Amino acid sequence: MQKTIFLITYFLLFLTNSFAQVEPPNYNFSLDTLSLFYPGAKLAPLQKKWGKPELAFDKGSSKIYKFYVSHVRYKFPVFVHIFQGESIAFFARLPSYFLHNIFHQSLINRFGKQDEYSKVGNAGVYIWNNKKDIKFIYQGQCTLTCFPMYLSGVGLKLPQGFSGPASLMDHFSVSKTVN
Repeated sequence: MQKTIFLITYFLLFLTNSFAQVEPPNYNFSLDTLSLFYPGAKLAPLQKKWGKPELAFDKGSSKIYKFYVSHVRYKFPVFVHIFQGESIAFFARLPSYFLHNIFHQSLINRFGKQDEYSKVGNAGVYIWNNKKDIKFIYQGQCTLTCFPMYLSGVGLKLPQGFSGPASLMDHFSVSKTVN
């Protein structure tokens, strides 16, 4: 009797797994999704594509908006620094179930090998200094597996009249110490 139950269970598991398609969680994620937020992007098309954002910071003509990028399996925030209606920086907090190896390789395929790399503990920071007049910073972290933490980009050519930190990482660290 036990042998029969074992064989039936084994057969059912075999059938279930033989028809299952297994994909990494970010298999169909494209960096083109984030390119919509790159410095130089206008606010109106972003709102049309991703809906009305949450206003995270307002300092007159300089505002930081929080959009949510959603797809079939994931939803994550993207902060965009807008000055006079145009993006000057973005910060995407990537889902932790993305795979670092796949995401990092897609960055290398897009921008080439990183210009700088540093490692502190289990975190690696990768920097591309000047790709299309944008400085990109990516951080990956490892525990049992490796996963991406964030991707940030800041324009290297800032508009006339802008003052203050353009990078959202700089802005968040300054805001945190002030409050």
